[in-house]
Amino acid sequence: MNTAPPTECAAWRKLEAHAESWRGAKLAELLEADPARARNFVVTAPGLRLEYARQAVGGLTLKLLAQLAAERGFDQWRAALLAGQPVNSTEHRPAWHTALRAGEAAPQEVQSNLRKMLELCNALRQEKQFRRIVNLGTGGSDLGPRLLADAFGDGTLEVRFVANIDPVELERALAGAEPETTLIVVVSKTFTTQETLFNANKVKELLGEKTELYAVTANVEAARKFGAREILPMWDWVGGRFSVWSAAGFAGLCAIGAAAFEEILAGARDIDAHFAAAPVEDNVPALMALLGVWNVNFLGARAHAVLPYAHRLRLLPAYLQQLEMESNGKSVDREGRALAYATCPVLFGAEGTPSQHSFLQLLHQGTQAVPADFIDCAVSEALSANARAQADALAHGTQDPALPPHRRHPGHRPSSTIRLDRLDPRALGRLLALYEHKVFTQGVIWNINSFDQWGVELGKALARQILDRR
Repeated sequence: MNTAPPTECAAWRKLEAHAESWRGAKLAELLEADPARARNFVVTAPGLRLEYARQAVGGLTLKLLAQLAAERGFDQWRAALLAGQPVNSTEHRPAWHTALRAGEAAPQEVQSNLRKMLELCNALRQEKQFRRIVNLGTGGSDLGPRLLADAFGDGTLEVRFVANIDPVELERALAGAEPETTLIVVVSKTFTTQETLFNANKVKELLGEKTELYAVTANVEAARKFGAREILPMWDWVGGRFSVWSAAGFAGLCAIGAAAFEEILAGARDIDAHFAAAPVEDNVPALMALLGVWNVNFLGARAHAVLPYAHRLRLLPAYLQQLEMESNGKSVDREGRALAYATCPVLFGAEGTPSQHSFLQLLHQGTQAVPADFIDCAVSEALSANARAQADALAHGTQDPALPPHRRHPGHRPSSTIRLDRLDPRALGRLLALYEHKVFTQGVIWNINSFDQWGVELGKALARQILDRR
């Protein structure tokens, strides 16, 4: 598989030259000159479609981006990821999160663990011994299950989340809690995560040693010593930010129920099949990745906005911040060479329509063009109309000379729209898998390892040193 710098690829050099032809282009003119553009610049996957006519690309751009993917060995890397080969090069292990949602094709240990998770969940929801579940985790052990619970929690169980060592979050999660009706779920692959164990020990102090504890971890011995009654396994081939499909998502499962969780897994499996089979030009996550590479490396974008038009997805931008920036926020390649090109842009976002009264001002009239993903969830006509209006305004702008300068919009601000058939658990599974595969594909193009996170460790080590000196 190709681990040379992408700048050595013939397609990269062609794209650099091709980008010059886009310097003076205007999206408004492209859209007006080609009425068929909106129909032609569309690709579909199960339950969704990617509309990218408002991106600053043409037919030649797409051809060169597909050529770049081929030169980077995309097909070989994709096959290696899906086969569970060790694509995580610095830690010498697979990144096999797709196995967690593979259904009957999943490894037996995955199927057995899923059955146990579903059985425990059904018992907790039916027996009513516990009224509240408090999930202690951070990073992927928090953001994933928190998103599931917020999006589709049905109120059968009260599920709360604690990720911060600021005592206020724990105090609020435990407010009014009774030890005998509160279940604590401690999620840490190593069972050494500072923040998580700090909060777990604090819970014991506040609720007593007899507090019911479940653990999700790869360190079974440490969890038993801590007093966990049930232990659900994690595997070293699952990274935290890719772990919502595993036992790390247990609290989210309890909030939404077994049927909804299985639909989320099925939705991800839909996208896995699409990603595995579709050629690059028709492959939604791969095309999203290539459009991002085009914007970052050839048009100079340094940020990217994600704007879901559904309240149920209000936590999606925070989830994607970790998924994208912890994965691809790297400055050395797989061979340890310092990079001479940009990688992951700064990702931010919030739900529409509130974001329209906030940072979208910068997207419309700021001094930098920020590409955006509008996620139209088909929740209501009003939300869909607002999503389209914002995308059109960014693309077209307005240069009406009758308007004073402060009311003019430059336009030519690129965006894509991900249009869902409906918003349900299966759609959420599809959406999360879509972005996972986008992240992986960009890592292939940039020749970086998307599955380690050494940048997270330095600050933790320094914090321990500071505390030890006190």
